[in-house]
Amino acid sequence: MKVMLLGATGLTGGKVLQGLLARDEISAVVTPVRRPVSLSHAKLEQHEMDFDRLDEHGELFAVDGIICCLGTTIKKAGSREQFRKVDYSYPLKAAELGQANGAKAFVLMSAIAASSSSTVFYNRVKGELENAVKALGYPCLSIYQPSLLLGEREEHRPAEALAMKAIPLINRALIGPLERFRGIKADTVAKAMVNEICALARENPTGTVVRVHEYPDIVALAKT
Repeated sequence: MKVMLLGATGLTGGKVLQGLLARDEISAVVTPVRRPVSLSHAKLEQHEMDFDRLDEHGELFAVDGIICCLGTTIKKAGSREQFRKVDYSYPLKAAELGQANGAKAFVLMSAIAASSSSTVFYNRVKGELENAVKALGYPCLSIYQPSLLLGEREEHRPAEALAMKAIPLINRALIGPLERFRGIKADTVAKAMVNEICALARENPTGTVVRVHEYPDIVALAKT
């Protein structure tokens, strides 16, 4: 099975990449990147490119399934416009190119409380992306909605660093309907995505299957 991974240089994407390369079911991992991953592997196909010109690389999207872990922050992007480009325009274009080239499964990293009607800009963009990808009609679409992702990032995020110290206590208090807001390790999300793409790309549904995963589902999938 051939899988494309977008966002391979990020916190979760980097762990997804390692997981995919370790699975016998995966014959090749295609990674469009703006900067190369410092990793060499027989299954890894890296392609440096300008993401504003994804259309010029449509042939790379002829894969069985796609995992999209693209994402940034408004601070890192520099503006709302640039944030929207990375978190909405690029993932949607990738989904369109994948569908046009025969991809059957799309796994999307979104966020908890994503909603196109949200008054929070970040959540609204995530919700709009979910709706746009759903409208494409992928045979298998899986949307991940984690809360705070835990792990060591390359860039320093003071607010997240403080939150991570308090997460063990906060998570214990988030029970019942509030469990979905628990912080979760990026490694757990990555394991769940890898496990699911190996199953999703083999499915042959008669129609469209859309799955939305929050904290409890993600933890369970990671153990599958």
